[in-house]
Amino acid sequence: MKDFVKMMLAVICGIMVLSIVSSMICMVFVGLMAVGSAGNTAVVPASAVLRIDLNKLDITEQTVEDNPLSSLSSLGIGTAQKSALGIWDAVQAINTAAGDPAIKCIYILSDNNGCNVATLQELRKSIDKFRKSSGKPVISYIESPTTGSYYLSSVSDKVYMTSHPGATTMLLGVNTTSLYLGDLLHRLGINVQLIRHGKYKAAGETFVRSSSSLENKEQMQRMVDSIWDVMSSEIAESRGIDAAQLDSAVDNLELCLPEDFVNAGLVDELVTREGREDKLCVLAGVEKYEDVKFVGLKTYASARLQPSVSKKKIAVIYADGEIVDESSDSNVSGGRFASIVKKVCADSTVKAVVLRVNSPGGSVLASEKIKAELDLLKAQKPVVASYGEYAASGGYWISAGCDRIFSDAVTLTGSIGVFSMIPDLSGTLEDLAHVGLEYYSSNNHGDMYSLTRALDKKEYDYMLRSVEDIYDRFTSIVSEGRGLPVETVDEIGQGRIWTGSDALTINLVDEIGTLEDAICYAAILAGDPEVSDWKVTGYPKPKSELEELMSLLSGKTNNNNAILRQFEGLQSAKYMARMPFNIEVK
Repeated sequence: MKDFVKMMLAVICGIMVLSIVSSMICMVFVGLMAVGSAGNTAVVPASAVLRIDLNKLDITEQTVEDNPLSSLSSLGIGTAQKSALGIWDAVQAINTAAGDPAIKCIYILSDNNGCNVATLQELRKSIDKFRKSSGKPVISYIESPTTGSYYLSSVSDKVYMTSHPGATTMLLGVNTTSLYLGDLLHRLGINVQLIRHGKYKAAGETFVRSSSSLENKEQMQRMVDSIWDVMSSEIAESRGIDAAQLDSAVDNLELCLPEDFVNAGLVDELVTREGREDKLCVLAGVEKYEDVKFVGLKTYASARLQPSVSKKKIAVIYADGEIVDESSDSNVSGGRFASIVKKVCADSTVKAVVLRVNSPGGSVLASEKIKAELDLLKAQKPVVASYGEYAASGGYWISAGCDRIFSDAVTLTGSIGVFSMIPDLSGTLEDLAHVGLEYYSSNNHGDMYSLTRALDKKEYDYMLRSVEDIYDRFTSIVSEGRGLPVETVDEIGQGRIWTGSDALTINLVDEIGTLEDAICYAAILAGDPEVSDWKVTGYPKPKSELEELMSLLSGKTNNNNAILRQFEGLQSAKYMARMPFNIEVK
């Protein structure tokens, strides 16, 4: 008995110690947060070079506060992390710099950036606008260019490249890779039952085929070709070369060594470190490199972009991530997001709304919840859509009824289709694991979703009826929102994904334009075209990295593992309107 009491006392003491330590850790984090906030006074030198270094800065949908802990990485505590600046703040900072006498030029370092191609396009447009409106120079320096990094750098007046050997050049075009697990799953005894409407709806093909269907091959090739057409034509225009010449150089692997880029007209000059520093001295108007004053884009935005005091607001609602049923802070949770839309609708100071969609889609049920609230919002206030990297499937479902849709030329949109998948694991359990199975059910189909047997024809038809009903609902939403006959929507639907430039030709979007363009249009609809007269407010407020860490410590975090989400359709009989892949620019 004494031993038991001692053991219990030890356990209680251990719990108390852990609680105290946890509280101390939280206090330290809160203290660091307070110190970071209080000490973060951004200063712009009287004469400075605006540096856009995408090796250290991520351009994201919304600005995320820096984690104070990352500043301790030099002391061996934690790891250094990239800052994150929202695309709206990034563009507004560049616009401000155009008229700021303190900023002498823009200096771009685009290597190792993690931006998607749509974000690069919006950032590139703003830098081009800076060049043309201010007359100030823009220069870039590259070492190991990819298609995406060079695409951004090519907008510059001058592009410089390292003269040192050993650079890894990957200006190879646009690509995407699809994995097909059908054979593997079959060998493991897993029979995935796919129920879908849309011959181009390829999300489920990963699990049921060993290679792509002809329809999917068609749409995939068209997508990468369309994106490359946009990027290569803009590169060619900026560099004053022929697009066919660029295509030939990429196709024939002629861009291998730094001097190849010079010979192809893609780079102006190869430079050493000293040569690059000399050029920056000239641009900054100083004699020694040590006297060149740099200001980072996020620091500049923090210093120059002051919160508006206007009492009238344009709300930008960011639908960023997968559309999911469960509660989630990092994805578009149906219930949570619907509540945000409802809150914006009830705010009398909000006069217009921009729905910024950057989503490959997801749950049909969650999409419907969000759309219902957006319909109520649209009945009271103008709602303009802006598309980022993706606005496909569920992302298009929720936005098709907006007053006007702006899309980047390289946005992936459409994918008007529906699917559901249920795996049958009986072969795995019986043949591989040698597990016996017996079924007991009060009714004929009680074990239909047990995952331990195949669907019979009646059950398959039961699920197909829901899929067809949802597809009819989807096409009617698009028909009503876009003013198209249902038959036309069905023709351009069938699960097919379109780039923004192609979507414009079939009336799925209204205009090729950026988030800034959408906000300007919303201001016009609200009665005052001058954006500076408005307070542009983002919803929801993104969590800082430190807040995410605090949530993790407190246990208030969500499991948002990308691989698990990819297999969501296999976990239950959910009906999904989702796009299955990512595009890379290498």
